[in-house]
Amino acid sequence: MKYIQIKTIQSVALVCLGVMAMSVISGCETDETQTVATFTNLVLEENFDTDGAPNEQIWGFDIGNGPGGDGWGNQELQYYTDRSDNVRIENGVLLITAREESFEGSQYTSARLITKDKFEQQYGRFEARIRLPFGQGIWPAFWMLGADIDENPWPGAGEIDIMEYRGQDPSILIGSVHGPRYSGGDAISKEFTLENDRFDTGFHIFGIEWGPNFVNFYVDDVLYNQITPEDVDEETDGEGVWVFDKPFFILMNLAVGGTFVGSPNAETEFPQTMIVDYVRVYEN
Repeated sequence: MKYIQIKTIQSVALVCLGVMAMSVISGCETDETQTVATFTNLVLEENFDTDGAPNEQIWGFDIGNGPGGDGWGNQELQYYTDRSDNVRIENGVLLITAREESFEGSQYTSARLITKDKFEQQYGRFEARIRLPFGQGIWPAFWMLGADIDENPWPGAGEIDIMEYRGQDPSILIGSVHGPRYSGGDAISKEFTLENDRFDTGFHIFGIEWGPNFVNFYVDDVLYNQITPEDVDEETDGEGVWVFDKPFFILMNLAVGGTFVGSPNAETEFPQTMIVDYVRVYEN
């Protein structure tokens, strides 16, 4: 039987980080001295085993089409709601569903869940097991924002994209970080390609391990990228700032359209659903 274990914390200091050198994993185009962390203390486990609305102790919602009605800064086409048509727990999974329908001036509806002011943590392993949707203009994401974003507007607060994906490329996902002078189209990113398979045909585990001076990106426990302050310096000619040394909160959403994926076309089928089996967070 599934269970939920929740320990809400506002900030966690990583007191002891075990590190080791490892050989390059097949398909991981990085060097042979990557930092590998061992995070073993489970502090949040959300298994979505109670049908209905998401647990309000963990999840809140962003509602609407952006603070300025600008599609959340990306010209996205959906209106986010907290309706059961767009977000619900059923049969042990979370369903985030994008629908083609006229609603509050938008052509589409969907949902965006956030843990802001409910669960925020500095450093650790963050992972989710998800089956992704597909189709031109479909944009699911599992990501994080700096908890100080209200006082330190984006990109100053920092953003970690654990997983984002273009529905028209169902075998490719992207892991990125955004910060001052490396945001939007200039984010520091790397793609992961699922060989001979697609992310919309089964569940996969998307995660990061994050500690002082590194963020490691994983798919099904395969390490495919590491980003460090040195990468920020190199990509920005020394003008970027490493902002990943404070608590962040979690977001999960399913967008429609926008600058990253383009608009749906005649072949895009609706509804489309992002299916989340679990979300887990560990500390050392």
